[in-house]
Amino acid sequence: MEKAKIEDLPWRERQIVEVIYRLGEATAAQIQTELTEEISNSAIRAMLARLEDKGVLKHREEAQRYIYQAIEQKQVVADSALKKLVGVFFDNSPASAASALLGMADKLSTKDINQLQALIDKARKEGR
Repeated sequence: MEKAKIEDLPWRERQIVEVIYRLGEATAAQIQTELTEEISNSAIRAMLARLEDKGVLKHREEAQRYIYQAIEQKQVVADSALKKLVGVFFDNSPASAASALLGMADKLSTKDINQLQALIDKARKEGR
């Protein structure tokens, strides 16, 4: 089976994966605690098994517990999701996306401004 993309998962499975990314790794019981809606432990375990079948998660056994973690690194998934978001909502324009993000900020710290300026300077130097 081809590995599923996080953004294409059903919303409940995506919630579970997001919990695992937030915690780094988790048991079914930990996931159940993190979810805002009530869902049975057996339903969570069934979804975890499906997510393993889809190639999204893996587990290890420790003291008779299954501990789940994501197969793909969080940053790789974040980059993919961001590219899709910029493509869909900002016509593939990173500048438009950045403008929208900056417009959402009430105030930027000096550190944030310096970091953004360094990225702009680097892009200009590289001819991007």
